[in-house]
Amino acid sequence: MKVNLTINNMPLTVDDDLTIMEAARINGIRIPNLCYLEDIHEFGSCRICVVEVKGAKTLMASCITKVTEGMVVQTNSDRVRKARKVLYELILSDHAKACLSCKRNQSCELQSLGKTLGIEQTRFEGEYSAYHCDSSVAIVRDMNKCILCRRCITVCKRIQGVQVLGAQNRGFKSVVGPAMALPLADINCVFCGQCTVVCPVGALKERDSIPQVWDAINDKTKRVVVQVAPAVRVALGEEFGLPPGTSVTGKIAAALRRLGFSDVFDTNFAADLTIMEEGTEFLERLKKKFSGASVALPMVTSCSPGWIKYIEHNFHGQLDNLSTCKSPHMMLGALIKSYYANIIDTAPADMYVVSVMPCTAKKFEITRDEMRNDSLANVDAVLTTRELAAMIKEAGVDFLNLPDEDFDDPLGLSTGAADIFGVTGGVMEAALRTVYELITGRELPFVKLHVTPIVGLDSVKEAEILISNPLDKFRFLEGVTVKVAVTSGLKGARQLMEQIRDGKSPYHFIEVMGCPGGCITGGGQPRSSDPRVRVKRLKGMYDEDEKKTLRKSHENPYIATIYKDFLKTPGSHRSHELLHTHYVKRTW
Repeated sequence: MKVNLTINNMPLTVDDDLTIMEAARINGIRIPNLCYLEDIHEFGSCRICVVEVKGAKTLMASCITKVTEGMVVQTNSDRVRKARKVLYELILSDHAKACLSCKRNQSCELQSLGKTLGIEQTRFEGEYSAYHCDSSVAIVRDMNKCILCRRCITVCKRIQGVQVLGAQNRGFKSVVGPAMALPLADINCVFCGQCTVVCPVGALKERDSIPQVWDAINDKTKRVVVQVAPAVRVALGEEFGLPPGTSVTGKIAAALRRLGFSDVFDTNFAADLTIMEEGTEFLERLKKKFSGASVALPMVTSCSPGWIKYIEHNFHGQLDNLSTCKSPHMMLGALIKSYYANIIDTAPADMYVVSVMPCTAKKFEITRDEMRNDSLANVDAVLTTRELAAMIKEAGVDFLNLPDEDFDDPLGLSTGAADIFGVTGGVMEAALRTVYELITGRELPFVKLHVTPIVGLDSVKEAEILISNPLDKFRFLEGVTVKVAVTSGLKGARQLMEQIRDGKSPYHFIEVMGCPGGCITGGGQPRSSDPRVRVKRLKGMYDEDEKKTLRKSHENPYIATIYKDFLKTPGSHRSHELLHTHYVKRTW
């Protein structure tokens, strides 16, 4: 139904389910706001978006007030402007004002709002939080910068379903954080970093790894090797003014060389390797199932470290369902310190591996005891996409005018299947491209190889593939309909894991990504106000895939070489030593 109302003396007709803010926006009227996040956090806690509604006794929060027939609204009256300024000053009174040394300087929503409201001085001075700083291996909380907007609470609870953050205490003693003021490192936080993406200020951020990476680059006793995850290439350009989804793969390789890295490799190579290992593991489990042996099915992907920590905390009984494969960047780190170190005749202890990731949970992952070989960490440091952008700017590299360069061989060549690891459904599609062809000798029967039922941003997706006329060694799969499911965001993961726990899962293979949409919207990606940012980054990933000649992991010639010369076969003893791992029950 439609309603008629007036906003700023303009008669309007809008849908009756809109809020005042939404009705204003679609008619070209911007109402300043701070805590509001469309479709995520519509709570009205900051009150910056207040408007004057004729007949109302108080100013109304436009983000949560629905339009009504005949409503008369003023969004910019003298009363409204004065109220917003007072509200802003009160928020700022308890906020640390060391803006010049803050990571969010010039990208801070509170700072930007002050400029919008015309704030030049503040009249109030409050007290800083008694809780101050909470630093884990992945995420840092600075409560002196927290403005109590509660965005982080909503994304942790409503989007991720982890629920480790809440509003503690009341009144002036209110603070956002875990119960009993516990540090993030001591609770079941999965370090997904979605809270760092939605935080409007510098209260939540990734742990800074830039200084240690610069130290390593300047250490002449170390050979510093870097690798780049697939989702980074369609997001890094945003930090330099390019539209979301713009591929900057070649410029990334060039920039990393100019920063001083000795070798520039592509995590995509290890994504192709992951498909060979994971695909082989899946086929082995299917063989056991159809021969009557006991086996944990469905098999669940293990690429996302936030997801892995989540299942370790919440679904101990289903750990055997996880693939034993390490994530791609951990695989590549292990190969760099073994296979590649041998090629270049360098002691593995003298190799320093840096991963550029869209993810904050990767910072935790590299500290796990399970991610070591011969007492050496597979990866020594993780930089988020945001951190790499900061390093490039600090070094004075003119990123936009860099020539496109290639990654180094032999660990820099990849197929299109590896590119789509960065989006929800991509790992599953990449696996199916290879597994189906290994089973039948034929190409996966989908247009452009895309398994369309699992393409897109829906929370939970599923597909079925009928196996007919398989090769002789896979005759046991004749007539079997392989059922797969894909989810991104931990709320969807809980739904699928409860099915497995209760013995009701109809699937053979499940892909789980910890962040909604997959790695393209990981906790370390650039913050964006574009409502279609996920769609644009997703398209960028599929464009990367489709422009490549090689689009199936088993077609990568360097993958064939590394098996021939080093690993022998997928699932071999050496593969298991370097590329596979196990998971642990966690309590809190």
